[in-house]
Amino acid sequence: MPDLTLQGLDLFADRIQTELAAVLQCSKDRIALDRPRAEDHGEFALPCFRFAKAAKKSPVELAGGLAESLRIADITASAVGPFLNFKICPIALARRITEDARSDAWGKRALGRKTLVEYSSPNIAKPMHVGHLRSTILGAALARLHEHLGHEVVRINHIGDWGSQFGKLVAGWRRWGEENEFKKDPIGHLLALYVRYHKEEKEDETLPADAKAAFQELESGQENDTRKLWARFTSFSLREFDKVYQRLDVKFDLVRGESWYESKLADVVDWLKKCQVLQEDDGAQIVDLSSEGIKTPCLVLTSHGTTLYATRDLAAACSRWEEFSFDRCLYVVGAEQTLHFNQFKAVLKRCNADWWNRIEHIPFGLIRFAEGKLSTREGRVLRLEEVLDRAVELAAEIIQEKNPDLKNKEVVAEQVGVGAIIFHDLKHQRQKDVLFNWKEVLSFEGDTGPYLQYTHARCCSILRKSENGVPESFDADLLTDANPLLVALGRFPDAILDAAEKREPTILSQALLKIAAAGNSFYREHRVLGTGDEQLEGARLAIIDSLRNTLRIGLGILGVPAPEEM
Repeated sequence: MPDLTLQGLDLFADRIQTELAAVLQCSKDRIALDRPRAEDHGEFALPCFRFAKAAKKSPVELAGGLAESLRIADITASAVGPFLNFKICPIALARRITEDARSDAWGKRALGRKTLVEYSSPNIAKPMHVGHLRSTILGAALARLHEHLGHEVVRINHIGDWGSQFGKLVAGWRRWGEENEFKKDPIGHLLALYVRYHKEEKEDETLPADAKAAFQELESGQENDTRKLWARFTSFSLREFDKVYQRLDVKFDLVRGESWYESKLADVVDWLKKCQVLQEDDGAQIVDLSSEGIKTPCLVLTSHGTTLYATRDLAAACSRWEEFSFDRCLYVVGAEQTLHFNQFKAVLKRCNADWWNRIEHIPFGLIRFAEGKLSTREGRVLRLEEVLDRAVELAAEIIQEKNPDLKNKEVVAEQVGVGAIIFHDLKHQRQKDVLFNWKEVLSFEGDTGPYLQYTHARCCSILRKSENGVPESFDADLLTDANPLLVALGRFPDAILDAAEKREPTILSQALLKIAAAGNSFYREHRVLGTGDEQLEGARLAIIDSLRNTLRIGLGILGVPAPEEM
């Protein structure tokens, strides 16, 4: 079993840190290595500013002195002003990377923590639209990242199947619902009712009253017609969601709607009372959070005695802690819910729940159209299934044009089209808004998913065409001209770790783009097959296999399919 803590460039970084800690007489943890400003200066750099005072030297003097005195196996040190740069021996680098990068354990660690990830969480009775994409894709990628690092991951889909909106839906159904229309298109008909309700409630004062009464019936705990309708709407919604999840290859360990915690709501309210944090405000029950620096109180019960999103989230959190005793519970929910999560955590803190700070909101920006924000209430919705269908259609057209004899064209078109949508989202920084436009999303050139997929498929093609395959042993001396690719590959494990720790999959996306660019440059400039030199061909096949495996693993973590032919 390979050492999962020291793969790729990590081994060399560890040697540098160990030696520097001994010379500078400090903790190894204090030796934070950066990348040099110029790539030709080496693979690592140490800014000497923080150590200069203790050494009684200027940063420039310290860097120069260390460059002359340090002796580290397979690594040379040089000073550039106040920076101490380190360059790895190309042969040692080639040996290390081609061994590690062809393993299934490449980039893995054994951190052994328990991490819960809540993501996607659509509302029932509405179609999954393009606005659901970010939570679904980001959450799935974060789950895979943590799993790759050895976490025990529990994937949770917290379905929005409770709340006042279902009172509105039931009120709309009772006035305008058509059974035949529902059978034809269940989710489409329910969405139409929801949109109509919001158009007409301003003119019809009886509508809100009917909706309020319906929600009270839903929360009554008694079997009634409202509950039967709710259960029916839920079952049809979950079937529709599963169709999209299957196409995105998104899985969950637990699918629990807000309704799952219904029996726990009274206990949570009692707990808040015992903790003496609840107080009445105009008939409602609130928690004052001014002591935590939050001006807006957390509303727990309405004046009518019905629960709210915060009540149900508190019940869910307490239940999850009791069931899993997690190290981290990540909520992949849009940035517009930041106040809610600040309130939610502050309530737990006021109740002296010592695990409150293990809960982490992972906010993200919106997907926007040029004409503005998506709105289910206004009916301006682009179904996620439509987006996937259009992407697959375009992929099929391109495949037909470029490779009409490709086997399993339909399968590959699905992989490429869906992969393009997923990667387009994950290449953007999580907290930035994404302007959705077809031209950018479905571009098959530049920094795209299809570009990475094609690079992977090309590697597979080269390996298939080789007569002898990748040799078990080869001469690493023959790969010294592959240094840019080897370095890019060597940074892969740290990209995975950094992406997980910062909850930012784009770090891995950008690392894969750099790896692919270095790989394309390598086999554009260096013949792999037909060199006439068996030893050289074997060494170059090893690095192509390293590139293939790295892309396979990296794309898999992001949730992008990696076809072997395109």
